[in-house]
Amino acid sequence: MATYNLDVTKEHCPMTFVKTKIELNKLQKGDILNVKVTEGEPLDNVPKSAEEQGFNVLSVKETETQGIYNIEIKK
Repeated sequence: MATYNLDVTKEHCPMTFVKTKIELNKLQKGDILNVKVTEGEPLDNVPKSAEEQGFNVLSVKETETQGIYNIEIKK
């Protein structure tokens, strides 16, 4: 099991989840992807879309930077 990081804070919907899904598809079962997103649409849509696609959202936490969140997704 490995952990990977993806920063989509400069992206806008729907590209935030498109890039997240591309990365998730590269991972092995059991791997974890930490996705850094901004609040608003990306924060609402990335976890929801990941679960709809069958991935396991382990946590959603605000980082030390206000308005930036980390979404931990397990493949």
